[in-house]
Amino acid sequence: MTETQTRELARPPFWRDIRVLRIVGQVLAVLVVFLVGRWLFSNLIDNLNRVNISTSFDFLSGPTNFQIPFCGECWVIPFQSRFNPRSPVWEMTVVGIKNTFLAGFFGVILASVVGVIVGISRLSENWLVARLATLYVEIFRNIPPLVIIIFFGFAVFTFGPFPILAESWELKVPGTDDNFLMINNDRWGIPGVSQVGEALVFFIVLLVVLIVAILIWRWRTRVFEQIGEPHHRVLWFIGVVVVGLVVAYLVSGAPFAMSWPELTENRRNISGGFQMNWGFMALTVALGLYTASHIGEIIRGSILAVDHGQSEAANALALNAFQRYRFVVLPQSMRIAVPPTINQYLNLVKNTSLGTAVSYAEITALTKTSIGNGRPAVQSIIIMMAVYLSFSLIISLILNIINRRIQLVAR
Repeated sequence: MTETQTRELARPPFWRDIRVLRIVGQVLAVLVVFLVGRWLFSNLIDNLNRVNISTSFDFLSGPTNFQIPFCGECWVIPFQSRFNPRSPVWEMTVVGIKNTFLAGFFGVILASVVGVIVGISRLSENWLVARLATLYVEIFRNIPPLVIIIFFGFAVFTFGPFPILAESWELKVPGTDDNFLMINNDRWGIPGVSQVGEALVFFIVLLVVLIVAILIWRWRTRVFEQIGEPHHRVLWFIGVVVVGLVVAYLVSGAPFAMSWPELTENRRNISGGFQMNWGFMALTVALGLYTASHIGEIIRGSILAVDHGQSEAANALALNAFQRYRFVVLPQSMRIAVPPTINQYLNLVKNTSLGTAVSYAEITALTKTSIGNGRPAVQSIIIMMAVYLSFSLIISLILNIINRRIQLVAR
């Protein structure tokens, strides 16, 4: 008997062949999911048609018919169009996406900074610093984020120590009557900019400047990798951007002017400047501090995972504590900390949906209000889910790229 005939006799029949069974199982699983999904979708369409609810997305072009809280004529597209109750629903969605982004962006920054400080403090040799960091972690990590949001929204801002709007605390710019900061229990005002001319040229020049700054960042990185010369890429990047902003401002004919916050004549509102309402501040601070308690533990564990010999080597080189963490310990611990930190950032952005508890106009709150005003629920919720999915995928993509770049490469 030949070797080929022996292999054919040893091969099991196809109904017992594990490779065939795996393929058949996967095909059947996909088929079942498809049929169940088709059945559910068919039932959904039938139910919507039965109660005469449209299944199209044409409602996005219809008027919103309600005012967004703290959004009196707020920007939809920066310096181009403003929102009002007659604006279409899609513009309301843009405002919700923008507000969700702002809360998530500043929340991530706050959580990152506080988390790193808390994580390092937990390992401090100073007894008081270490115990205070531990107390912070145990308090914020063990309280639901919604409770923390409500605490900041009502116990700190609405009914807290800040004065009512008509009696706002005002911090003047030295030597002028302009307000650098206005604080009350309803909103805070800081200096901003207002458009006084055509800004298209400014944004075009600014885009070119950012591209140049990124290229210079990469050039300085390559110089450091090739010859070891200090890259100073952050200083280069900031310098190019600052100079570029000045050039863009002058080339475009000074299209912007400073705007300072001030109370209106009836002292019932703040005009001018950039205003942060109490819902935004409560949501951002609460989620930032809550997430920082988790990031702090990630940082602490990552630092402990770095071989102790690295710190001993840094001490042998006469590096002080700051230099040891800055140049030796933290760069190595970040390789361990980034993957679990991605999940914390994703949770923070998704938790911005809790902003509805403090009347913050993020995408979830506006979608609920829109549905309550007669907009179709299914399509509205699909759009809302797509927004959160997009945020999560973009954050994951960016941080995974960073994670791959900071990992050690075998040579």
